[in-house]
Amino acid sequence: MLHIKSKKMMLPLLISVIAMLLSPTITSAASETGSTAARQAADQKAALAKKAADRKKAEEQKAAEGQKAVEPQTETSGEK
Repeated sequence: MLHIKSKKMMLPLLISVIAMLLSPTITSAASETGSTAARQAADQKAALAKKAADRKKAEEQKAAEGQKAVEPQTETSGEK
């Protein structure tokens, strides 16, 4: 087996071994981050679509209330 006599060689060797052991973990963490970002983007898009639908519904309700308010005024003015 390889016998390392110098302490100067031990440190770089140790660092490279640790880096090789951690590289699959780093790679899998990066792929999970991508799926997390995609999920968050989809959630945000859905929330914006719901908010736009709520705004449209509120505008339609306001328009309907405005028409209801106009109708009684025309009826009372038509009776006089």
